[in-house]
Amino acid sequence: MTVSRVVNNQAGVKASTREAVTAAVTALGYSPNAAARSLARAGAGRIGLLYSNPSSGYLGEILLGALEGAHKSGAQLLIGKCDSDTASEQAAIQRLISEGAGGVILPPPHGESWTAIAEIEAHGVEAVAIAAGRFRSVATSIRIDDMAAAAEMTRYLLSLGHRRIGFIKGAQNQSASAERLIGFETELSQADPSAEGLIESGEFTYRSGFEAAERLLGARRPPTAIFASNDEMAVAAIAAARRRGLDVPRNLTVVGFDDTPLAATIWPALTTVRQPIAEMAEAAVTRLVRGGSDDAEDRDRVVEHALVIRESSGPPQT
Repeated sequence: MTVSRVVNNQAGVKASTREAVTAAVTALGYSPNAAARSLARAGAGRIGLLYSNPSSGYLGEILLGALEGAHKSGAQLLIGKCDSDTASEQAAIQRLISEGAGGVILPPPHGESWTAIAEIEAHGVEAVAIAAGRFRSVATSIRIDDMAAAAEMTRYLLSLGHRRIGFIKGAQNQSASAERLIGFETELSQADPSAEGLIESGEFTYRSGFEAAERLLGARRPPTAIFASNDEMAVAAIAAARRRGLDVPRNLTVVGFDDTPLAATIWPALTTVRQPIAEMAEAAVTRLVRGGSDDAEDRDRVVEHALVIRESSGPPQT
């Protein structure tokens, strides 16, 4: 307590004691820890991050952004892993709070979990949902417009000349899956009458993407292009095509969503929608450490997406 008073230049310390403490501080080369001081003042020096996402590429982008945000703001990042059930989710959040988290970042699917948000709210701390498909007023949100992004990719495929396009949906418990499907179907319905969409279900995992692509490619009239709702399923679709002796993109165009590092490291490199996942995670940390206003734009921040054209897409065979 005495050292704290001296370091923070507070009253209530004898001159001789202040001199002794100052000398010790100088001799030891001590400097105050910014995260600890922030935690003591506002309870936001420690930020919790909850995750259960099975995609290592997606999780890696979230961690990179969150760590960068913590570094810049002097905060400490606490990681909480949980399973998909609500009991595990609650227990992980309780551990983060007990360890001093003054705010919690919720990547998919937790940003849309009423259980997670209610548990965080009950402890009086703020939650920030990143990459959720829709805004919910109970939590601050940082996201892209998934519907518009999927529509833009669909327009691109149509512009190449594709008229039979397969679409692999994402996990049902994430609104981003529904938004991307709506964007695809809406854009397809506005194209010429010959355009056809073939829809298959996926779970944002490699295995589910491979199985969905197998069903699409095994159809009587298979698609000339496959649009997968994330990069991992798109990579699986490329593998399924190769298994059948199909060349990508000469025989089949494959595109994805997210632009994780995987998209640029496979061959052919993947055409995809860039969702700035790392930047969104960094912004979430900044929001929790520095606080923000309660106006609608600050509570629901929609960031820009981009179409990234690489080697996995091309016109259909004539």
